Amino acid sequence: MADYTGLVSRLMPSDFGRVAVLYGGKSAERAVSLNSGAQVLAALQGAGVDAFGIDVGDDLLAVLQRERIDRAFIVLHGRGGEDGSMQGLLECLGIPYTGSGILASALAMDKLRTKQVWQSLGIATPRHAVLASAADCVSAAEELGFPLIVKPAHEGSSIGMAKVNSVQALVEAWECASTYDSQVLVEQWINGPEFTVAILRDQPLPAIALGTPHAFYDYDAKYLASDTQYRIPCGLAPEQEQALAGLCKRACDALGIAGWARVDVMQDANGEFWLLEVNTTPGMTDHSLVPMAARAAGLDFQQLVLSILAASVAARG
Repeated sequence: MADYTGLVSRLMPSDFGRVAVLYGGKSAERAVSLNSGAQVLAALQGAGVDAFGIDVGDDLLAVLQRERIDRAFIVLHGRGGEDGSMQGLLECLGIPYTGSGILASALAMDKLRTKQVWQSLGIATPRHAVLASAADCVSAAEELGFPLIVKPAHEGSSIGMAKVNSVQALVEAWECASTYDSQVLVEQWINGPEFTVAILRDQPLPAIALGTPHAFYDYDAKYLASDTQYRIPCGLAPEQEQALAGLCKRACDALGIAGWARVDVMQDANGEFWLLEVNTTPGMTDHSLVPMAARAAGLDFQQLVLSILAASVAARG
């Protein structure tokens, strides 16, 4: 089995110093972040780490300057926490932090730039178009065909997303997505099973197959529904799962991802995999996928959290 914990076994709780868990924030994913942050904080304190929580608000800079902080555990989802801006602030203050750096965070948060990087390296990602008008919707429908999936370019947790089967529905979905983001993408829908692969300290965790009676794996299916299906083992043949893990690692390496992440993938009727996006600060709630994959690899939640935190020691001292 891969060594997912690595440095953790050689560190004492006191080696982490005083850890600030950054959660909440002002993005559309605030509610999820509050839940994730509370569970991460409890796990760290339960392990004996000197950790405290900061619900990120407008006074964050003053709080960071006032408190003695040796490192930060970022559990902010979405803009303001997962897009490189928080990472830049912490870099300026000289505070080590968990997860990816400024550039990788910014790239992964931008679905369009992510796809462009992957395309430049020959990594398969669904065909897409950028929507800025109703006329763009008509052009995209003619070029890509239906069904299509509409996405705000800089949101997570499936916020503002919609699956559409007509031009009228596409225009309506674009208008809705535009209320969340000035840049909206529409993607070719890939018919087939959906998988997600978590990366922990440069090692893929077991893949999870996702199933939902919803039109797609939306916000409700992710965080609220009781009928979402998760399969580990994922049902792929061993060689297919190995190929999927390698593809997801390559996709993360292309963006410069560090520490931990989660990659979302579709498989078409021919068995080919299509990369959708990367989350650089995935959810850590009781419905979340990274803790689920970690359990399948033999790591409990506390071990997972400590492993993520330990990666910040290895990466940033």
